[in-house]
Amino acid sequence: QVTLVESGGGLVQAGGSLTLSCAASGRAFDHYAMGWFRRAPGKGSEFVSAISQSERTTDYANSVKGRFTISRDNARNTVSLRMNSLKPEDTAVYFCAADRSYAGPHRAPSEYDYWGQGTQVTVSS
Repeated sequence: QVTLVESGGGLVQAGGSLTLSCAASGRAFDHYAMGWFRRAPGKGSEFVSAISQSERTTDYANSVKGRFTISRDNARNTVSLRMNSLKPEDTAVYFCAADRSYAGPHRAPSEYDYWGQGTQVTVSS
């Protein structure tokens, strides 16, 4: 069992930066691949980024590649998403998720076993 709590969301102007953090409670955090997803108003869940258990593999949606950076600290049970050059279309609720599989990191939300409650990111134009 893993409990995930996101933080770091807020209101930022276009072109600005935010860093989201996700703190995991429970054991064996380093056994989970971690992902970030987002849900904009009226839209479904969208894959943003993911990182493997060992940090060796990362993946990004094309819409955020080059602007967002995912990282994890297995000693502190945290995963972060640094978001630069934010755009109004990045406005969404951002969720972190944990995946027990070693076959990832995956892009499909259905592959993830545990989810946080989300944190709102609003980018003004």
